[in-house]
Amino acid sequence: MVDLQTIYEAHERIKGTVVETPFAFAPRLSEECGCEVYLKKENLQVTGAFKIRGAYNKIASLTENERQCGVIAASAGNHAQGVAMAAQIFGIKALIVMPESTPLTKINGVRYYGAEVILAGGNYDEAYAYASAYGTEHGLVFIHPFTDPAVMAGQGTIALEMLDTIPDLDAVVIPVGGGGLISGMASAIKALSPKTEVIGVSAAGAPAMRESFDAKRPIDSTSVRTIADGIAVRDTSEITLNHILGCVDRIVSVDDEEIANAILFLLERQKLVVEGAGAAGVAAMLHGTLSDLKGKKVGVVLSGGNVDVTLLSVIIEKGLIKSGRKMKVTVTLVDKPGALMQLTQMLQGLNANIVHIAYDRTSTTLAYGDANVTIHLETKGEEHQSQIRALLKEHRYLSSEEH
Repeated sequence: MVDLQTIYEAHERIKGTVVETPFAFAPRLSEECGCEVYLKKENLQVTGAFKIRGAYNKIASLTENERQCGVIAASAGNHAQGVAMAAQIFGIKALIVMPESTPLTKINGVRYYGAEVILAGGNYDEAYAYASAYGTEHGLVFIHPFTDPAVMAGQGTIALEMLDTIPDLDAVVIPVGGGGLISGMASAIKALSPKTEVIGVSAAGAPAMRESFDAKRPIDSTSVRTIADGIAVRDTSEITLNHILGCVDRIVSVDDEEIANAILFLLERQKLVVEGAGAAGVAAMLHGTLSDLKGKKVGVVLSGGNVDVTLLSVIIEKGLIKSGRKMKVTVTLVDKPGALMQLTQMLQGLNANIVHIAYDRTSTTLAYGDANVTIHLETKGEEHQSQIRALLKEHRYLSSEEH
């Protein structure tokens, strides 16, 4: 376990720089889950994620000589922004190595704080290997995102704030990738409130820590693939695993579909922008993975909100289709004047709003004299869509629908 005193010291050290984010009741989520849910909104942190806590605590703990050497870090984005901001505050050089697939929003976030960015490797672990070698070669101090004791202590300050607000939590749900966040938080929770259950949530596409926890030994993944890039860690750290085995009660996993649904739920129902890793805990709550928590008082950590806008737009679009608020149909009609107008007037009669039309008369699958019309519609749910399908069938339009 991370020593509780070092977590208290970290909390004092980061005051004035790191925001004490809200830890507030979530009525809509509580209603959906059948329990009393409170959200720790680290997505509202100064850098958009919790990582500034550990990064600032670590750099503040360095000697003056170490700071003068400059720092280097490997990160998918949030630790990078934390290190970059902390380095800017102390007026020292920072170089950040990020995976080549890192969203532009996170790259720009790092550059905003004046750090130099190098893109290397297909995932965090490959970026880490590059950064480690580069730092050694150039005499830079490496700031590890999760195995460093000062970093873990900084992340553990979240638990102090949560328990100070609500001391009688039955469970705390925490995203887990490399394990630095949950190591620090679980250490504080078990020291202050031993009966509180600590639950980690990993991405199904990055299962290393969950599999290692179950096996009680480090197990690395051969590859990772998940929209939760903040917890997309391929290799298990023996250091954080030992902390986790000592003070975490269980680890569950959620898939990308569940994470995407949670992102959309938080955006639409809770009015919060949260990234994939940050939404992992809510995904587990929403989709029955933690149904045994019904009736209990639960704290869920929203670890970050630095979601890629392109990904968010895809999640929103797919969510609208799945919830019956959008549909896309392709209709075959006779290519003659008035045919398209007749079709659109029929759809207008059902109050279906057309937002896009594509007209194709050259497809090799069409009979001569026919045309395919692909129509994107805004609809009012499944019942409304059923009425549209019935109308097309009644008028003998050959149609297909994209789901």
